[in-house]
Amino acid sequence: MATTLTDTRGIIAIAAAGVALLALLACVGLLLKTRRLQRRQRVVLGEHGERDLVAHAADVHDAFEALRAYVDEVAMRLDARLGGAEAALRGTFAHRALVRYDAYNELSGKQSVSIALLDDQRSGIVLSCIHHRDQARVYAKAVNGGQGELELSPEELEAVRIALSSAEGPGTAAEHPA
Repeated sequence: MATTLTDTRGIIAIAAAGVALLALLACVGLLLKTRRLQRRQRVVLGEHGERDLVAHAADVHDAFEALRAYVDEVAMRLDARLGGAEAALRGTFAHRALVRYDAYNELSGKQSVSIALLDDQRSGIVLSCIHHRDQARVYAKAVNGGQGELELSPEELEAVRIALSSAEGPGTAAEHPA
C-alpha cells in the first residue's frame, strides 16, 4: 500500500513536517536570543568565567561598601582639616576700620589716624598716629572683647565701633570731626 499526500497518513506527515519545521525555526530563534543574552551578560558580569548574578551583585555591593568607607574616611580628614583652618582663622583680623581726623584742629588735612584691627572675638589692637607740624606720635592699645585695656580716645572708640559694626561692614574708613 502506497501512501499518497492526499490520504490521511500523507496529510498527517505533511502537518508533522510543518510542525517540525516551525519547531526548528523556533529553536534557531531561541539560540540567537540566548547568544545575544550571553554577550550582554558578559558586558555586565565581565569575563570571570562561570558566575551567577547573585555573586556579581555581592561583588558590586562590596565595592560600594569599600567606596563608602573611603569617602567617610576622606570626609573625616577634611572635617579635621577644616576645624584646624577655622581655629586658625579665629585669631586673624576679621574686622578693621580707619578713622582720619585733625588731632590739634590745625586744618592739616586730617593727617592723624586711628586704626582698629580686631578678630572675631572682638579682640586685637588700636593704633593711633597723631601728626603735628613738628612731630608724629604712634600709640598702640590692646582691645579685648571690644573694650580697650587702657582708656580709648573718642577716635579710637569710633574706629572700634566701625570695625565691629555689621551695617558698614569691615574695612571701612571714616572721618571724625575732632
